[in-house]
Amino acid sequence: MVAAVFAVNVQCALEFILWPQNYVGAYQIEGPSAMAMVQTVGICFLMWNATYPPVIAQPRRQRMLFGVVISQQLIGLIGESLLLATLGPDLSILASSVVRFIAFDAAGLVLLVSAFALTAR
Repeated sequence: MVAAVFAVNVQCALEFILWPQNYVGAYQIEGPSAMAMVQTVGICFLMWNATYPPVIAQPRRQRMLFGVVISQQLIGLIGESLLLATLGPDLSILASSVVRFIAFDAAGLVLLVSAFALTAR
């Protein structure tokens, strides 16, 4: 389950880094700086996922790091939810993008917490 969340996160990160032009519209931004911004988000995704490989390799041994992974997912979910609450009607395209991140992070959180519980036995 952790590996699945990791794989989707890395795939998303690489998409943002390699093909930012495919995603700028979802953020209601334009131009060269928009592409750099999307790539920056992709780089942040990669940084965020640096904690996953040790957990995937040894989930029972890496309990504290596993907790960090779960915390990162929860922080993302809470932050995105708060962000969504502040977006006005003129940012409906951006809001729909944030909703997709919320859905993914909620599903990821369920998988991560489930994996944590299963590996505790």
